[in-house]
Amino acid sequence: MNSAAPRRSTIAVDAMGGDFAPREIVAGALLAAQDDYADIILVGDEEQVRPLLQGPNASRITVVHAAEAVPMDQSPSAALRSADRTSLGIAINLVREGRADAVVSAGNSGAFLAIALIRLRTIEGIARPAIATVLPAISGPSVMLDAGANVDCRPEWLEQFAIMGSAYAIAVLRIANPRVALLSVGEERSKGNQQVIEAAKRLDEAPVNFIGNIDGKDVLMNAADVIVTDGFVGNVVLKVAEGITSGLGRVLRNSLLNGSLMTRFGAFLILPPLRRLRETYNYETYGGAPLLGLRGNCIVTHGRANRTALASAVRAAAEEVRADVIGKIAALVAPMMTKA
Repeated sequence: MNSAAPRRSTIAVDAMGGDFAPREIVAGALLAAQDDYADIILVGDEEQVRPLLQGPNASRITVVHAAEAVPMDQSPSAALRSADRTSLGIAINLVREGRADAVVSAGNSGAFLAIALIRLRTIEGIARPAIATVLPAISGPSVMLDAGANVDCRPEWLEQFAIMGSAYAIAVLRIANPRVALLSVGEERSKGNQQVIEAAKRLDEAPVNFIGNIDGKDVLMNAADVIVTDGFVGNVVLKVAEGITSGLGRVLRNSLLNGSLMTRFGAFLILPPLRRLRETYNYETYGGAPLLGLRGNCIVTHGRANRTALASAVRAAAEEVRADVIGKIAALVAPMMTKA
């Protein structure tokens, strides 16, 4: 029996990306280093990053200098032109050169996609990478893709998203035979736009466990383990879910704490389960979303990521490396390549 420990991974972190960079990014890297499950490289302006590296875990983190940062509102084409000088571009280059196994960024997601696509390239048989996001659901998590990388999609891309989502669900969520569904306006095969109808025909022949269509009410009900949609719809679903979670929490808190003495006493009793519910649906718990389909492990995390979310994103990156998600996607795509 092979008892060897899993290979230790190296994660490159864009220290200058995100609304609260570099302070929260560096603090998140220190949190991740505390668990000591991966080697971390912070890529950013040394004059800003090094003073923030304080405490017993600071010695576990390496700093690679980058003179510039990618502005959050910069166009992907402009970010590509300056990639060799920016923290995001240099972090991606570390993966391309084999000096890191994965890259994490809370910065400009459009720039991240553009630079990673050019520098790392897609897995053979995959036309476009997709952002996969783990959604907490009633009976366990589901993975939805695309969550924003491709707002306009072809049916064959949706088929590829299904394959990539299945590989991720098998490798990371540890679901042996993940159920794959298309997000549509109804469960019937006749419903949906032409893109969805054509994609369903392709998925019937794809090497995945395709169960048909689901509609919006099923997204958080674990009706499928892999939910496939284009990036426009996926991003809207994601933002609506975030808004409902945040808004519902505020409404409940205001209603309970501003009520009668009996209401406040009841609020005290139900506070622990409410906290657990908040943690279940808190994006900070999941940290980052993998950009699947590339020949390098890439994790996109929220622009508002704080230290907890960043540490979770580093953990997600290390798990993706350990599970060999890239290899599993390539293995699922291979039969389609042979058939073609």
